[in-house]
Amino acid sequence: MLYLGIDQHKSQITVNLRSEDGNAILKRQVSTRREKIQAFFDDLARRAADEGGFMAIVEVCGMNPWLIDMLQEYGCREIVITQPDHRPKKKTDRRDASFLSNLLWINRQRLVGGQRAPGMRRIKPPTPSEAENRQLTAMRQVLTKKRTATLNALHKVLRKHNLEQDRPTKLFQTKKVRQWLAEIHLSEIDRMEVNQLLAQWAVFDEQLQTVNDKISARAEADEQVRLLQSMPGIGEYSALAISSRIGGIERFKRPGSLANYWGLTPACRNSGQATQRLGSITKQGSKIVRYLLGQAVVKVLRFDMEMRKWYKQIKKRRGSKIARVAAMRRMATIIWQMLKKKRKYEYESPIKKHQEFEQFSGEAEAAC
Repeated sequence: MLYLGIDQHKSQITVNLRSEDGNAILKRQVSTRREKIQAFFDDLARRAADEGGFMAIVEVCGMNPWLIDMLQEYGCREIVITQPDHRPKKKTDRRDASFLSNLLWINRQRLVGGQRAPGMRRIKPPTPSEAENRQLTAMRQVLTKKRTATLNALHKVLRKHNLEQDRPTKLFQTKKVRQWLAEIHLSEIDRMEVNQLLAQWAVFDEQLQTVNDKISARAEADEQVRLLQSMPGIGEYSALAISSRIGGIERFKRPGSLANYWGLTPACRNSGQATQRLGSITKQGSKIVRYLLGQAVVKVLRFDMEMRKWYKQIKKRRGSKIARVAAMRRMATIIWQMLKKKRKYEYESPIKKHQEFEQFSGEAEAAC
């Protein structure tokens, strides 16, 4: 068996190939031009044919899909996608490729046996559907940011002339405000800027509507997404974004595994038995999921009385920031329970409590 470490970049890949005895037999850089990369993999396939095949390891990045497809096309026995926990101080492409191939060779038996490899944060590639959902929700996030930047630029022009108080409605994103912006008297350059910003605003609204329609269609067809929507503060977009970044819940053995996967558990530095240091959360994993949980936690604390009570106890001892992160971590464990047991979110709200009391009172009166 041969063991291939790949350090990937947009214009080239740096490879380090090891034999079964662990010695490096090939170290080189390969251009990502189609004819160059094809020639390299043809040579690799000939070498691997006499050695029983090959395994490959690569660090996760946005350029992985084409390389993974090519590895599969050439019969790679095991493709390992990993995320480094830290960056070395002495970093070069050749060192990275050598480190990866050595890591693969050391853990070869455990990887073939389907066991976890110590010191390796392995990433499971998303399915085609999950990859599309991730791309779709990322598109919505980018469009929302661009529209917000456009609206902020409009506010800046209005503040420049102290005109914000003159708008016809209290809310800014209304048809009357758009018409007013198109008609107010401004200097030549300001008028040109406002006209361009209004055109951008209209384009972003149209594009967001298209993306939202696609998100709604995909959310409706996904059972896991519908379960997540039962949690307060989680709509179609948030549910689809979170679900696509979970994948199959069965790959997380414990509730805490999901919280750790999203970087919501504290880092620790322990030395011996006397010294135990806990730091801030690791912030590994998906940034967008942590952002969405941070937004949703406000609604959860508003409607879930039990969660609010628990949150206030931590807030009193540790402060609001730590309590909020703790609530997000607890939400991650609840999400694991929901998806594992296929049950909707259950919480006790004042409205729900009042409705149950009225139902009980009505049944009691009927019995009398």
